[in-house]
Amino acid sequence: MEFLEQPPRFLFFTGKGGVGKTSIACATAIRLAESGKRVLLVSTDPASNVGQVFGIAIGNHITAVPAVANLAALEIDPQGAAEVYRERIVGPARGVLAEEVVRGMEEQLSGACTTEIAAFDEFTALLVDSALTADYEHIVFDTAPTGHTIRLLQLPGAWSGFLEAGKGDASCLGPLAGLDKQRSQYREAVEALADPQRTRLVLVARAQQATLREVARTHEELAAIGLRQQYLVINGVLPPTEAAQDTLAAAVCAREQAALAAMPAVLGALPCDRIALKPFNLVGVEALRQLLDGAGSALLEAVAAAPTLQAPSLAELVDEIAADGHGLVMLMGKGGVGKTTLAAAVAVELAHRGLPVHLTTSDPAGHLGETLNGSLDNLSVSRIDPQAATEQYRQHVMATKGAKLDEAGRALLAEDLRSPCTEEIAVFQAFSRVIREAGRKFVVMDTAPTGHTLLLLDATGAYHREIQRQMGASGMRFTTPMMQLQDPQQTKVLLVTLAETTPVLEAANLQADLRRAGIEPWAWVINNSVAAAHTDSPLLRQRAWSELREIEAVASRHAHRHAVVPLLAEEPVGVQRLLALSRPGGR
Repeated sequence: MEFLEQPPRFLFFTGKGGVGKTSIACATAIRLAESGKRVLLVSTDPASNVGQVFGIAIGNHITAVPAVANLAALEIDPQGAAEVYRERIVGPARGVLAEEVVRGMEEQLSGACTTEIAAFDEFTALLVDSALTADYEHIVFDTAPTGHTIRLLQLPGAWSGFLEAGKGDASCLGPLAGLDKQRSQYREAVEALADPQRTRLVLVARAQQATLREVARTHEELAAIGLRQQYLVINGVLPPTEAAQDTLAAAVCAREQAALAAMPAVLGALPCDRIALKPFNLVGVEALRQLLDGAGSALLEAVAAAPTLQAPSLAELVDEIAADGHGLVMLMGKGGVGKTTLAAAVAVELAHRGLPVHLTTSDPAGHLGETLNGSLDNLSVSRIDPQAATEQYRQHVMATKGAKLDEAGRALLAEDLRSPCTEEIAVFQAFSRVIREAGRKFVVMDTAPTGHTLLLLDATGAYHREIQRQMGASGMRFTTPMMQLQDPQQTKVLLVTLAETTPVLEAANLQADLRRAGIEPWAWVINNSVAAAHTDSPLLRQRAWSELREIEAVASRHAHRHAVVPLLAEEPVGVQRLLALSRPGGR
């Protein structure tokens, strides 16, 4: 593997959620540790699952991995870090300032921006030669899905510049003293990230056109901020030998090879490795050892036939949704599980039945246009573009609040609107406007990957609490977006996952988070199931049998109702294929 040749001290794995970053990062850490190197594996993903992969509890402290000598792991807990950060700032004010002032400070520090800053505080410490990591020769970072990774890796430069300017809005950032103590750490972190002798970035992708286009954008964005030492890994490639035995395998193989042939030129120039699809789930040390050495095919067992799966179809869920006549339908889950495609399929099926539908996305990658690839009566399509929403919000604030200020005041306001919190506020406002339409039509939302989704809901919750404080005492009736999300008569949340161990565990974690926010998922959808398809490929058959346990776990332990969508020979792009996707027998 080229990305493992003469590795520097820091290795980052990044890419769209669901491409296998966690598995490859874990396998890399094992390979380095078993070569005699002392290795620390770190997850900075809000939806971290490194502990799940190794089958041990890790958490926000360095923990030895018993099954692998020389290997330890750490999961940065963003929420836990935020609590410590808040207390560091608010604690000295307790008993000194009035209680309502302290509560106001706590509220200012309750948003997603604070969580990101706090996690970044811990992240930077790992990039400098601190006592925390001095004993390790390699530090392997399993980073979050692409959008969060870009923001995380941009933070060193952004915050260094922000602190050097000595300005900022305390309502967004809290007192700057909370960050000023680490000024030197930020500078050193920037230097470490941009130094090819110390840092290597590994872009992980699947052999899919949309995924490769997105990882190309990631490559260019990271290169623009100085991270130019990049390698590419194409994960989960179906071996061509399978194509000779099965029409489904042949179609999947042809689709993958076409995507690789059309790979963006900027990726073609990078050192590249390909990892074959394995017939087993990548959970446990033994499976991870075989991920990078090509021995997985040796574990291929003789399977007489593919399993016969009797499971509800997506069309059956759409029948129940359509009966309401209108409402909000939100598809949530880890990036890479197919939320965009399934959101489009649900929306197209509802519109085809003559029901008015607004299909929208808050995914920064915005793949809906690519998936829909056509128009249909009763269907409107839009995207909440974070950059456009932020710019619109800035202009609105400058035109309203700024109109009453003098030149110096406008300059201060403009500086305040450059705060990282501004995008959070702007996207939330756009989100609120869209879901209001659900009272008269269907609004189907393809939400962002798990980390972004939780941050979005956190912003919604903060707004909900503020409205409750302001309106509750007056006795007036009111409805906030969070109240709408919590009402099962108005909102149906569909959790999308794959029939694999880690995606199911991550979806279960998301369900627990939603329940803590008072939101009960309405259904689960298991996408791209080999068990629900017909295949004669030995490798795909074995994967089909391995899926059954996960499908049963969803049906019996996690979901009130569920549907299974088969892996298709043709990509579900375009109105007709999307219609076929939602209907029984649609292949």
